[in-house]
Amino acid sequence: MKLKIISVALLVFITGVANAQNALKGTVEETGSNLKLSNVFIKDVTNKQLTLTDKNGNFEIKSAPSHLLIFTSPGYISDTLYVVDMNPKHVKMQIMNIALREVKINGTRTAFDPKEEYPEVYQKSKVYILSPTTWFGKDSRDARHLRRYFTMEQQEEEIDKVFNTAYVSSLVPLRGQDLEDFMTLYRPSYSFVHNNNTQTMAVYINDSYKKFKALPANKRKLDRLSTDN
Repeated sequence: MKLKIISVALLVFITGVANAQNALKGTVEETGSNLKLSNVFIKDVTNKQLTLTDKNGNFEIKSAPSHLLIFTSPGYISDTLYVVDMNPKHVKMQIMNIALREVKINGTRTAFDPKEEYPEVYQKSKVYILSPTTWFGKDSRDARHLRRYFTMEQQEEEIDKVFNTAYVSSLVPLRGQDLEDFMTLYRPSYSFVHNNNTQTMAVYINDSYKKFKALPANKRKLDRLSTDN
């Protein structure tokens, strides 16, 4: 009997250690700077685990060697990480220019439907009055965080559909980097896009162009970051 109890206790201990070792930690920064990136969406495509970086760019996700992680964030080029060991990881993400982002949005990929792709997130994010764990449990809190992220990502895609280089360049005489700088400086909010039509969007773009031209030349340019090889 004692041997059986010891065996069970040992099994529980080993399982606990294994679970602790499955927590892969790391930090995500912007390439060319020390800017820590918050709300970077991280998915382990092997075990389907999901997480987001915190306000300091830190993350923790259940993973293991030989797993593949994908890092995505609006405005940045997606990155992948093949897990070789469980040492803390330092991930760099490169800024995505507007033209590249539009190729990704307008490509063959079907519309992003998080409820269909990640139903478990929406299930875990529900709050039940008689279940304290749904209010304060880490899994529930993380699920609600992910749900807010999915909402933000859907809103960004909606903006990209109506505020894109093809449409904006048809209204203003800007091209190349000047066009990208203008679109970044005057990118409309989701609320504006949602509550306005094509005509009012055209008025907004033309009014914004007048403001853009009135700016001093140095204010029309965004800071450039040198990227790592």
